[in-house]
Amino acid sequence: MHNKKILVTGGAGFLGSHLCERLLNEGNEVICLDNFFTGNKDNILHLIGNPRFELMRHDVTLPLYIEIDEIYNMACPASPIHYQHDPVQTTKTCVHGAINMLGLAKRTGAKILQASTSEVYGDPEVHPQVETYWGRVNPIGTRSCYDEGKRCAETLFFDYHRQHNLRIKVARIFNTYGPNMHPNDGRVVSNFIVQALQNKPITIYGNGEQTRSFCYVDNMIDGFIRLMHSADEITGPVNLGNPGEFTIKELAEKTIAMIGSKSELVHHQLPQDDPQQRKPDISIAREKLGWSPDIKLDDGLEKTIAYFRNIVQ
Repeated sequence: MHNKKILVTGGAGFLGSHLCERLLNEGNEVICLDNFFTGNKDNILHLIGNPRFELMRHDVTLPLYIEIDEIYNMACPASPIHYQHDPVQTTKTCVHGAINMLGLAKRTGAKILQASTSEVYGDPEVHPQVETYWGRVNPIGTRSCYDEGKRCAETLFFDYHRQHNLRIKVARIFNTYGPNMHPNDGRVVSNFIVQALQNKPITIYGNGEQTRSFCYVDNMIDGFIRLMHSADEITGPVNLGNPGEFTIKELAEKTIAMIGSKSELVHHQLPQDDPQQRKPDISIAREKLGWSPDIKLDDGLEKTIAYFRNIVQ
């Protein structure tokens, strides 16, 4: 069924903006909701002339009354620098935001997808991480506003599903990168590219042996849409991410080589509760959604570097 009315909260953010564009290309009407705390109007400027695209400045912690068919709840600062800037607001965005969007879905009968995160696993004892693992999260640390906020949002989604028969989808997103990333968000891919483009020292926290898995944004968006379109009984949570695992040091060296940068590596102390390993087990996504990422790190980095070359002076 084409021409659905779809709400994307956090639609001017990194993932949200790519999602808005993809949904418009598929013939839907898209309402992009953002309070522009970390979202960026430049990410969606090229969509504003589209008659099927509507931009609303609104904070998800406040109720919203509109008519829609589907909701992608992407609103939340997702990098430690941003979500630790106002941790109370981060928790409110996760929890009140989920309550408001679930209430809207209940009232309109919409299907709703939650952008959850691999951070619900905390610093895991299980590797790779599977959806049945309950995680190891510090409830009182500096990252807790985000980790526990997202865990509570998942709780709310499943309670609304059980109590009100709401059609829910929960995606647990692992590290994603690509164009439209915020240049100063402190995330490792954007950090390294910006530092390398400016020939500045590349900051590595700890010994650089901690691992991350990097999924290119186009693959991630495809995962969201497949999950949203999947049968109602597939509620998730579903891990979405690239199981290819790289150490932070490998990523830094690759970035320097691809840019031809003169940057050198400098080591800083590891931040509190920084996970040592991140790698999704994506068996469920493969089996239930027929999804697995096919864009290799080198190809994705090339596109991401090209984007940053244009915006970094």
